[in-house]
Amino acid sequence: MTRAVRPKIKGLKQAGQLAGDGLTALWLLLPYGILFSVFIAIPVAVSIGLSLTYFNVVQSPQYAGFFNYITMLTQDEVFFKNIIPNTVKFALLVGPGGYVLSFFLAWVLAQIQSVPRTVFALALYMPSMAGGVFISVIWRTIFSSSQNGIINALLLQYDLIEKPIRFLQEPAYLLNIMIFVGLWSSMGIGFLAMLAGILNVNEEIYEAAYIDGIRNRFQEVIYITIPSLKPQMLFGAVMAIVGAFNNGTIGVALSGANPTPQYSGSLIINHIEDYAFQRYEMGYAAALSVALLGIVWLFSKVAYRLFGERE
Repeated sequence: MTRAVRPKIKGLKQAGQLAGDGLTALWLLLPYGILFSVFIAIPVAVSIGLSLTYFNVVQSPQYAGFFNYITMLTQDEVFFKNIIPNTVKFALLVGPGGYVLSFFLAWVLAQIQSVPRTVFALALYMPSMAGGVFISVIWRTIFSSSQNGIINALLLQYDLIEKPIRFLQEPAYLLNIMIFVGLWSSMGIGFLAMLAGILNVNEEIYEAAYIDGIRNRFQEVIYITIPSLKPQMLFGAVMAIVGAFNNGTIGVALSGANPTPQYSGSLIINHIEDYAFQRYEMGYAAALSVALLGIVWLFSKVAYRLFGERE
């Protein structure tokens, strides 16, 4: 075999090896690609397409251009008067509030022994798994509008009120109760990710930090714990954002109706369900869904700028 032929054969072998590696990577990514396409990409594309139509489920979709978006911005008075303020207030208090609370409780649990830590972590995580059941059974009993409700019974017992307060039907109370219940049930998967991250921070880093001048636990958290948890902090932030903007079951479960009384507890997700499954205006509901997707995407980009890795 001549010397000129050997490099060509070697190059062909390398090219074949690269092709084989690429094919292997393709097969490994194929399940993810299929699931991503079926459950995310295709539904988003369909929603965007339907948002440009008038579709009442019975008749075929009719192309309407940007009419639904124009209606959203100019004619839907409830959207700007009630839905947007409710959603912003709920999301800003439950999202960042639940996020900070998740980190604080995860940090506190990381300081105690393994067995009680597991028990308390499970107790804090449970509401996020069975939140609907808890809301329907426990919180509706606590805030019941009758004299048998726990809070009303206590207020009546101590003569603080003359008649039961309709907590879940009065606009002045409903959204605030939703925020309280939302914070109570915000210890989800992001909380577990933060707890796992804190427990896996290298102890030698803390020791070195104290040698270099760290003097208290607050400085330890600011300069060591949080920088070491950027992936978990980013994941928790995204989950908190998505959960806050999509947590529309609380108001409906508490009040028992969608829309909630005088739209006092209606969020954008409830507005979508109202138009989609009660009024059957699927085109307008799809436009609202696209708007919600854009809002969540925007806040997720902000979270990534805060906690994402910078090159």
